[in-house]
Parts: sequence; C-alpha cells; structure tokens
Amino acid sequence: MLKRFLLILFPVVILAAWLLSRRGEVPQVSFARVARETLVSTLNTNGKVEPIEWSAIRSETAGSVEKVNVGKGQLVAKGQLLVELDSGQARGELASAQAKIAQANAARQVLSTGGPSTEIAEIESGLAAARASLTNARRDLEATERLVAKQAATSSDLNLAREAVQKLELQIQSYERRRSALVAPTDRTIADARVRDMQALADSATRRIELSQIRSPLSGTLYQFDTRQGAYLNPGDLVGSVGRLDKVRVIVYVDEPDLGRVAKGMTVTISWDALPGRHWKGVVEKTPTQIVPLGTRQVGEVNCIIDNPESTLIPGTNINAEITSQIVENALTIPKEVMRREGTQTGVFKLEGERIVWQPVKTGATSVNRIQVLEGLNDKDAVALPVDRPLTSNMVVKPQIP
Repeated sequence: MLKRFLLILFPVVILAAWLLSRRGEVPQVSFARVARETLVSTLNTNGKVEPIEWSAIRSETAGSVEKVNVGKGQLVAKGQLLVELDSGQARGELASAQAKIAQANAARQVLSTGGPSTEIAEIESGLAAARASLTNARRDLEATERLVAKQAATSSDLNLAREAVQKLELQIQSYERRRSALVAPTDRTIADARVRDMQALADSATRRIELSQIRSPLSGTLYQFDTRQGAYLNPGDLVGSVGRLDKVRVIVYVDEPDLGRVAKGMTVTISWDALPGRHWKGVVEKTPTQIVPLGTRQVGEVNCIIDNPESTLIPGTNINAEITSQIVENALTIPKEVMRREGTQTGVFKLEGERIVWQPVKTGATSVNRIQVLEGLNDKDAVALPVDRPLTSNMVVKPQIP
C-alpha cells in the first residue's frame, strides 16, 4: 500500500518542484516594433461568377437532333444556327401544301377568266356564228314582211322567217346560259377557301421547320452546351446557355459584421483555384439590401463587375475575392497577433525598460496581417508577441527585439 502511495506522490512532487522553479524564472518574450507603412485594408472572402447578359437556349418543339453546328465555349452571333432537329416530315408536308396551293391558284385563275379556255372558246365561236345568222334571219324577216304587204309572199313564208329568227335567239340564249354556268357564284368562294386552307398548312409546316432550327438569341460565348447528335429534345428542354463574358458579374459573399467596410466603387481582385497565379480586376457595383443564410454564415451578396477579356472566368465558377476597402498612407501599424483583450479593453503589452505594461489602444484599418493604431502607441514602441505563458502588467521580462 505504501509503495503505491509513493508511486502516486513522486510525479506530484516533481511537478510542484518544476512549477516553483518556473515561478522564479524571468520569462523570455519576443517583441515587435510599431512601424510606419502604407496599410492596404482588404476583406477576403469567396463568391460565384455569373454572366451580366445571358440567355437560356431551349427547344420549342420535339424532335431528335439531326445536326450540331457548334461546340461549348464557342463565340456565336445572334441568330446563328446552333442545332438542327429532324424536320423531314414537316418539309414533306410543306412541299405537298405548296403543290396544292399552286393547283388551287391555277383553278382560281381559271374561274377569274370565266372558266376553262377550251369551253369558253367553243361557246364564243358558237355565239358569234349564231349572232351572225340572227342578223341575216332578221333581214330576211323584214324582207318577207314587205313582200307579204305587197301580196308577193304568203303568210306561210312569213311564219317560217319568224321561226328562223326565234330559233337563233333561243340558240344564243342557250350559249349565254352555258357560259354563265361555267362559273357558279360559289365556285370562287370555294376556290379562295381552298387556297387559304393550303396556305395555312404550308405556314404550319414552315413554322415547324423554323422551330427545328435552334438559333442563338444573342451574341456571346456558348458557355453551357452539352447537346449531342441523336439526342431527343422535348419542348422546353435546355439546349445550352449563351452570354457575354468579356465582363462578368461576381456575387461576393461578405459576412454580416464586415458589410460596413464595403462600398460601391471599391476595387475587387478575383482569383480562381483552377488557374493559380491568375487575377482579374473589377469594382463593387452594388451593396446588398438584405442578409441571407449561406451554410452556417449570415452574409450579404455584394455585386461586383469584373473584367474578363479572355473569357476565362466561366459562369458558375466558385472564386476567391479580395475587396480593397481602404488604403492608409503612413499608417502606424502593429501585427494583428499582438492584440489582446483585458476585461472590456482591447490593447497590447508595451515594453518599458525591462517590464511590460498594459496599454489600451484604439485601432483603425486592418490588412491581412497588420492593424492600424490610432491612439495608444508611438513610433518605435515595442509590443509583446504571444507566448506560452500568461503575461501581466509590470511583469519583468527578457525582451527579444528584432
């Protein structure tokens, strides 16, 4: 039992002895000098690329893809033919409708001239002959009437002359009725309706052919396009997306506490992990009007316009963003890591002789590693860097100053 007690007591004694020895040691502390420099205050976050002007390209009709004329990433012009769907049936219907339109127009032309030319010619020839005969018969009738008056001809001769005139008059009436019967009043209405019906079929087929030709709605880069020959498209299916990429919009997600540091017109630098070493420049176009959740963060969506002359930034890309919120010339600065909090105060431990004293400070702009001091420190002051033991005001230290 005693042996077990000694085994437990021994490490405790060793630890106590070490702590007592440490208490008497003067701690060695590294210090950093307060410096004057141009401080660039930046805000680093992430965001996503969007096109400024873009349009989705969708199929307006159903059909299989017969021909693909472009590829992803290609520059296209407004109205350029991108994809052709199978339109064989529509083209056949168009050819049939056009043939029937030609026939219907020919029939309507015949009706407008009074009927078929051969029948008209036959009727007109018969009318001319009958009218000439009627003229002669009427002269004969007049002559016979004079002879009867002189008792040089009989009443029987007069009746025969009258019958000849009547017969020819009836023949002329028959020809005229026959000519009128060639075109009935409803024939033209029917012919016009047939032309309209055939034209409607042709227009429908033409529209289907046009819909089978999928064109670009605007000029730009075809940044999304995966349509392949042989694929089947339904109305509304997405074919691709086209947009202008010489300038892009980047939605930068800024955490709520940092939004006060962002203003319109500030410089923005974009980087993309897929192209290390490349940077794109732009400006803040619009600050957010609301806070939205983004995972575990509460952020404002800051709209930025970024120059993208080579169109290398693609819509949908996740990027890194650095907003330059402030540039302070000749700023008095210290490393961020020297800042401490004592109760409600924020400050540093400043070196005075061989002691450190607590010094509250008022800070301004910040960069990635340094922070501006507005009040509390002077040029060439030295401030304590973090160490692995607690520091207190008026503590004696062994300073290490670069």
